[in-house]
Amino acid sequence: MTETRNALIVGAGAGLSASLARKARAEGLMPLLAARNTDKLSALVDDVDGAAHACDVTDLDQVKALFDWATSTYGVPELVIFNASSRVRGPIAEIDPIAVKDAITITAYGGFLVGQAAAQVMLSRGSGSIFFTGASASVKGYVNSATFAMGKFGLRGMAQSMARELAPQGIHVGHFIIDGGISKSASVATGELDPDAIADSYFHLHNQPKSAWTWEMELRPFVEKF
Repeated sequence: MTETRNALIVGAGAGLSASLARKARAEGLMPLLAARNTDKLSALVDDVDGAAHACDVTDLDQVKALFDWATSTYGVPELVIFNASSRVRGPIAEIDPIAVKDAITITAYGGFLVGQAAAQVMLSRGSGSIFFTGASASVKGYVNSATFAMGKFGLRGMAQSMARELAPQGIHVGHFIIDGGISKSASVATGELDPDAIADSYFHLHNQPKSAWTWEMELRPFVEKF
């Protein structure tokens, strides 16, 4: 097998994931996309000349199979991005506990499984980046959004721990707080974040010299009140 520089984007879909895939291709990395339903990725895969693999991030065996596929076919990823999440809205006294458990499992435990698998394949090489997509809920809880806050707070805490542990071993772990709505159209409205601009920031961190690595970046629209 001839290794190909590649970026593995887990929880891929339209919007930010698509921008990350296009940016990866522009940076010379082959985009590898993972989602539970890969049918929705067909157009994007063709657009970026990438490849896709089905994966449920809450299933250990499926996560292992994803990384086995990526490493055996293309080589150890240079960059792994965890972009999967789930939320259940509702008053704390009424929200369905089972739905809450499922959402947190995707957002936090899924991030752990992907982060662990990425670290396992990168450690022997001593290099690589593992990035996690957070949200406003990573640092503040909102009304009727306890589930999302629990998942995103947990993901952020794990990323911080991983960053401190893995940086001395050559692996750059980053967490991105996306503090605002991401535009879903080519015409970015005032107050929205441009997904292409967000992708540029991810790769800015990926390309940082290790003497000055950033572990967390917060991105927010310039018109929003702080």
